[in-house]
Amino acid sequence: MEKLLVVDDELHIRTTIEAVLRSSDLQVLTAADPVEAERLMAEESPQIVLLDIRIGTASGLQLFSALRRRNPRVLVIFITGHGSAETAIETMKLGAFDYLLKPLDLDRLQASVEQARQTCRQMYAPAALGMLASDDVGSDRLIGNGPGMQSICRMIGRVALQDVNVLILGESGSGKDLIARAVYQHSRRSQMPFVRVNCSAFSEVLLESELFGHEPGAFAGAEHRRIGRLEQCHGGTLYLEDVADLPKSTQAKLLRFLQDGEIQRLGGLEPLKVDVRILASSSRNLEHLLGEGKFRQDLYYRLRDVTIQVPPLRERLEDIPELAHYLMFRFNQQLGTAASSIAPEAIEKLQAHRWPGNIRELQGVLRDALVISTGAALLPENIALELRPDADDSLGASAGTGAGTVAMAADADWSAVGRFAAEVLEEGRGDGYRRIIQHFDRLVILQAMNLAGGLQSRAADLLGLSRPTLRLKLRSILAQGSAEEAQGAGPSDV
Repeated sequence: MEKLLVVDDELHIRTTIEAVLRSSDLQVLTAADPVEAERLMAEESPQIVLLDIRIGTASGLQLFSALRRRNPRVLVIFITGHGSAETAIETMKLGAFDYLLKPLDLDRLQASVEQARQTCRQMYAPAALGMLASDDVGSDRLIGNGPGMQSICRMIGRVALQDVNVLILGESGSGKDLIARAVYQHSRRSQMPFVRVNCSAFSEVLLESELFGHEPGAFAGAEHRRIGRLEQCHGGTLYLEDVADLPKSTQAKLLRFLQDGEIQRLGGLEPLKVDVRILASSSRNLEHLLGEGKFRQDLYYRLRDVTIQVPPLRERLEDIPELAHYLMFRFNQQLGTAASSIAPEAIEKLQAHRWPGNIRELQGVLRDALVISTGAALLPENIALELRPDADDSLGASAGTGAGTVAMAADADWSAVGRFAAEVLEEGRGDGYRRIIQHFDRLVILQAMNLAGGLQSRAADLLGLSRPTLRLKLRSILAQGSAEEAQGAGPSDV
């Protein structure tokens, strides 16, 4: 539960704000003077403060400095009368989150507080590295001991303390947001705000207002001055999600900020100095967008001082058991379910899926499995996987064929094996026997995986192979499929 402190010498202001904002998940504290405010700050550690510029004869600006010394990450929203609006603007340079004019617009008050709460969740929710401890299953963790995740953890450790911009690339649902939070939380700016903006969630004008702010009358509906996200996280870190969706005009303004450290509100005349580190992510291929002229090359190189490439879940199958158990414990807490283990056959079924939706899809599958499960262990029949005919899902990523290879072994034209053998021998490359046997071996393995419903233990029994031998063959098939995908389809296609 977040805590919010209201500091105002007017009783009706305090009681009104408390009545409007108090809820089951937000605790509202009030103080009439700086002494009481500092006491509550020390004892209750509120994450958000609504602070009047003038508290009787005392200065809200001095109290602001004292609160910031106690907790540099506290988000302060100033309340000010019309005559002192310019003073409030000056506080933005010191790191205030927002300011509101009296008489208070309650809708705007609620919107500003909700925005601050969302920022708090990003700043305070742990994005930890390393193994899961029994007492912190509520935190978000980068899970995995495989080479892919360990490489990312090492990269985070190297770049977090360097004040450079980081571009995080990877498929949708692969965990880019969590990696951005981990970079922030291990950085020198970790005691300053962390603000997230989804670039695909706004129209062009609204996105520019979200990032840079606006002055009254800047566009239709702009009745009040708005403080942009870049100003709000002065001294901290701004995370641009889906940066590929930035409109060209916004790209130009962002580039200007990255070059000069200055922004200008929409409709404003004066440039404002802002110190912000940029983290950005994209699930789209930015280099392709460069070639199509849809993304500025100079902005691309400014954003990617360092690039972190996040592997898809199908390339880190060895992490699935640990991920699945971690998610099971988290969802048990959230849903009140009580499953204590996952059957080995259920883990195999999870590892035999291609996971086009990556970790986000795995979360949904496990959440559904826990809801319908009635026993202490999750069983294969509790795991409902959406099979796509174009993605080899029923065969499993561990048997993963490339885009140009066999799509479904059960539907393979076995008579084509002879044609394939003839083509290989006519090529005369001297490796005909190896390639023909390898091709036939793949068809047999994938056929068995289909008949076994993607479960390696059942497929091994059908073939009369040990599980280690089957896994070795599946890895070989995966490697062969990946190589063919990179080089283009050859005569090995059926």
